[in-house]
Amino acid sequence: MVAATISAIWLGLLTSISPCPLAANIAAMSYISRELGSTRRVLLSGFLYSLGRTVAYVLLAAAIVAGITSIPGLSFFLQRYVNQWVGPVLIVVGILLMEWIVLPWSGGGVSSRAGNWMARRGSLGAFLLGALLALAFCPVSAALFFGGLIPLCIEHGSLLSLPSIYGLGTGLPVVLFAVLLAAGASWVGTVYDRIRIIELWARRVTAVIILLVGIHYVLAYTLPALGLETGWGS
Repeated sequence: MVAATISAIWLGLLTSISPCPLAANIAAMSYISRELGSTRRVLLSGFLYSLGRTVAYVLLAAAIVAGITSIPGLSFFLQRYVNQWVGPVLIVVGILLMEWIVLPWSGGGVSSRAGNWMARRGSLGAFLLGALLALAFCPVSAALFFGGLIPLCIEHGSLLSLPSIYGLGTGLPVVLFAVLLAAGASWVGTVYDRIRIIELWARRVTAVIILLVGIHYVLAYTLPALGLETGWGS
């Protein structure tokens, strides 16, 4: 479970600093900080924005996992055959993270009008904006959530703990930018550029690891289940 916990928080961090969510987070925090005058209110709104993202991820993941595992016979099926299909899923996730395949859709985010409307509602608006943006998946964040977190939750039967840890991971960079904006830091743009560089290499390293693990599962479980013995030890 320790490895699953580390994986969940890493997937959350990687989700939050991926290009689409990162840009949305900074834009949202900019809306919020522009509308709020005090440092305390900016920090509180940053926390609530992060909390909104976490709650949205937890509810969505819990609904998916509970729905899948509650179907009669499906839970047993997953426990028996999860190793056979997780390999191909991981390979697809790795390919998406490497951006070898560009999907025809990308995260839609929210309009400037919606962002401004929620920002003017202060703390409650920050919470709602965080929840809404959490559900505006782009290909990379969708791959991390649906292809990384959900199988992890199913494997460990986790409805709340792993999704909460994932949500915490997505919120940490948001809190960082809230602190910078509250302090009136003029080098937020520099930090953004640095995080983009870190995200690129972190995503590539993660993609390579996921691809290698996926290939291992395919050779050890998927192909033998199809009658193609590989001699690859499991």
